[in-house]
Amino acid sequence: MNCSILNHRKLENRLDTRYENRRYVVGGFVVLLTLSFIIRLFYLQILDSDYRDQADSNAFLKRTIYPSRGILYDRNGKLLVYNQPAYDIMLIMREIHPFDTLDFCHIIGINKEQFIKRIADIKDRRLNPGYSSYTPQVFMTQLSAKECGILQEKLYKFPGFYIQNKTIREYAYPNAALLLGNVGEVNKRDIENDNYYAVGDGSGRTGVESSYEKVLRGEKGVEILLRDAHGRIKGRYKDGAFDISPVSGKDLKLSIDIELQAYGEKLMKNKLGGIVMIEPESGEILCMVSSPTFDPSLLVGRVRGKNYRELQKNPMKPLFNRAIMAQYPPGSTFKPAQGLIFLQEGVIDAETRFPCAHGYTFGGGKPACHAHPSPLPLVGALATSCNSFFPWGLHYMLDDRSRYPSIQQAFDVWKDYMVSMGYGYKLGVDIPGEKRGYIPNSKTYDNIYKKRWNSSTIISIAIGQGEILATPLQICNLAATVANRGFFITPHVVKEIQDMPLDSLYTEKRYTKVDSRYYSLVAEGMRGAVAGTAYGATCRGANLPDIEVCGKTGTAENPHGKDHSIFMGFAPYKEPKVAIAVFVENAGFGATYAVPIGRLMIEKYLRGFILPESQMIEDNIVNSVVLPNAI
Repeated sequence: MNCSILNHRKLENRLDTRYENRRYVVGGFVVLLTLSFIIRLFYLQILDSDYRDQADSNAFLKRTIYPSRGILYDRNGKLLVYNQPAYDIMLIMREIHPFDTLDFCHIIGINKEQFIKRIADIKDRRLNPGYSSYTPQVFMTQLSAKECGILQEKLYKFPGFYIQNKTIREYAYPNAALLLGNVGEVNKRDIENDNYYAVGDGSGRTGVESSYEKVLRGEKGVEILLRDAHGRIKGRYKDGAFDISPVSGKDLKLSIDIELQAYGEKLMKNKLGGIVMIEPESGEILCMVSSPTFDPSLLVGRVRGKNYRELQKNPMKPLFNRAIMAQYPPGSTFKPAQGLIFLQEGVIDAETRFPCAHGYTFGGGKPACHAHPSPLPLVGALATSCNSFFPWGLHYMLDDRSRYPSIQQAFDVWKDYMVSMGYGYKLGVDIPGEKRGYIPNSKTYDNIYKKRWNSSTIISIAIGQGEILATPLQICNLAATVANRGFFITPHVVKEIQDMPLDSLYTEKRYTKVDSRYYSLVAEGMRGAVAGTAYGATCRGANLPDIEVCGKTGTAENPHGKDHSIFMGFAPYKEPKVAIAVFVENAGFGATYAVPIGRLMIEKYLRGFILPESQMIEDNIVNSVVLPNAI
């Protein structure tokens, strides 16, 4: 009896435990189901934009209002780049109903195949990240006012389509294309990197338009329109109480003189090379010519892509900004920097003279040299562009073990001086694409010559040849540094930003490692190169009445053809207002083309006009064609 009762109670306990377990299972299932509903609801309402877009689009249409892009002026207040109205065709995919596709295509100038492809591209989330059938999508950009007017008259026939007002850039002058830059449609990477952009938006792609994009673009606004039950627009939601007004981009005053820029482009027509002019006191770039060039208006509107491809195919490379991208041997324009280093290091003084037998003969090397008296001091060596003086100076600096325990240490000291003068690294100009040039260090030569080298091994670098490379901007910056007697301000093309200060990089002085007192001697030598000395002169072609021009020629060896013609200078001698570098590829001696171009540019800037006695020089330069045989 007792055993029967005990067994019954055990059975009851097992049944109770089983029901208890089932209760936990059912309860857990209910909790999981509830959590899944909560998570799904959170996803639909918070994370999934389609759901939110669908809900919003039933009642509202949010239209983006694009701000006016900042306007560009030159240093004298002349309008350079401004805005003109343009129009994009937008569509909301879910609102499209059957319509006459051929009529639509005819109005906007495309065929049916292009229409079908465009619709497919819009729906492709790989090409169009964030696509939703409930939100506005870009069908076509940059319609002209005429095209927009024709479409607007018939827009009621094409449900789901509407017109979005925008602006496109307009250029007042056919000059300075690479400096000003252009605006193009953003790509997928732009959209991923900056949530400001959407498909169909434009952004600066090159030049000032690119480097000052965030200043120029402004801030978008939003207009919220109310729909009725049939999706028709009934007006602004709550009279625009929740609209966001756009904020226009800031205007820029550039440092360039557009008339000077146009004159430089005229002189460089049918030539390859560049001109850079800087105001030494401020570092402001007065002109930046790269030749060949093109009309910036070619890269505006729907023809932009076609014209860009044509420019890319051009063998003269008009899209390549030679002023900041081309890396050339600086030739004899390098000699002033060498003289400064030798003075600072005590290798020479004002009276030190080196012999010249029409070239440097130490170690067997003998580069050709101009005829002049020998021996001669630094001022005479600069005036005559002696190819012996500066190699001798480099020899006494690098090979004198009483100065430095090793040539490696001596050479790296030399390089540090060059870097302080703006060579070997980017200067930091405020437009994209600048190249650094090249100044080797001692490890470079250790690797090449297995640590068995001396000054005679690399002596050509003393006259700007060998491994040395520099951009026209860097060469002009050296001229500005000599003009300032020992400092420069980072070259820049933007003079003023509306309601904003310039970056301190473009206002602070950068001093070199050479004492200012030594620059006066180099400036004297450069003045002698133009005005003449007892030893001779190589820049007489730059001499101007009433303007004391200082200069230095350069003839850079070119293994691919005729030598390059170079001129570097500044004026006036005592109170410099302008520094210049001219580089003409395959043009021979510096005095042949670069010097007369430099003379004309300095005269044009400082006088505002060209004297009658300079007119023949101008005609000769303008009518000259200096191009490689291959082109």
